[in-house]
Amino acid sequence: GLSDHHSRQSGIFQVVKKFRYNTNLSVRVFPRMERAVIHLILHVLVPAGVAIQFYRNRFWYAFLIMMSTMLVDLDHLLASPVYDPNRCSIGFHLLHQYWIMPVYVLACIPKSTRLIAIGLVIHMVLDGIDCIWMRLS
Repeated sequence: GLSDHHSRQSGIFQVVKKFRYNTNLSVRVFPRMERAVIHLILHVLVPAGVAIQFYRNRFWYAFLIMMSTMLVDLDHLLASPVYDPNRCSIGFHLLHQYWIMPVYVLACIPKSTRLIAIGLVIHMVLDGIDCIWMRLS
């Protein structure tokens, strides 16, 4: 009857609630330093994946150009401290501002700036994911 439906529904909500709180990976599985290491590894693996998928014949060329966009992190040198594992780069550092991101996206259109722009977009997306991950922990 009605109470049986209510108890089943409560049970489902309990499972979802338990799952949600027990799968907070950034807290339980990946402490701060491990999050940073995974973040840095992704800054290599994602451009490599894009280079393999879309620039297979010129993998090293595409990969190295996209990797060179890591230089965007030189803006961290203007911050004090230079590295803070609890600071979100997006919106804080000069070249990680929201207003400049549409420029990075639009630069994907011309072939002459495409690889640099793709590298910058990948970089900003990964930094944004790191900010979300940090806030969840």
